[in-house]
Amino acid sequence: MTTAVPLARVFQIFEDARNLERITPPWLNFQILNPDAIRMRAGEEINYVIRWMGVPMKWKTIIRAYDPPRMFVDEQAKGPYRLWHHEHTFEETAAGVVIRDRVDYRLPFGLLGQAAHALLVKGQLLEIFRYRQAGVAKMLAQPVVASEDPVIRLVQVGS
Repeated sequence: MTTAVPLARVFQIFEDARNLERITPPWLNFQILNPDAIRMRAGEEINYVIRWMGVPMKWKTIIRAYDPPRMFVDEQAKGPYRLWHHEHTFEETAAGVVIRDRVDYRLPFGLLGQAAHALLVKGQLLEIFRYRQAGVAKMLAQPVVASEDPVIRLVQVGS
């Protein structure tokens, strides 16, 4: 998505991990479990729980790279995926600040996981990220100039 809001303000929203609760669809019942304040930086761990199709799932991500206000990367340490690598980038352009998400992930269960990706998971991830874009736009209190879907890529074993 692209917004006319200054880069520093855009990044502030993402820098506060508690905002994830505000921009995640309610049907996931997303809740951060960390009792203390989360300080965004490389190595920071964020623990949370989601409910996917009614089933509670604990998830832990680690901030692997952190370069404010340009980018950060979170990766799953424990959770429902075999691999989860999520790059958040923020780029100032003539049109405004472009916010991009790129997710590389791998599901468990081999061919069954690949089928779940095609039939269910990729569509749900797109829905989640579209909801997040709308939530970020609302928090910025500014219209979105343009929007593009995040890159969501199923990574094959050996990739």
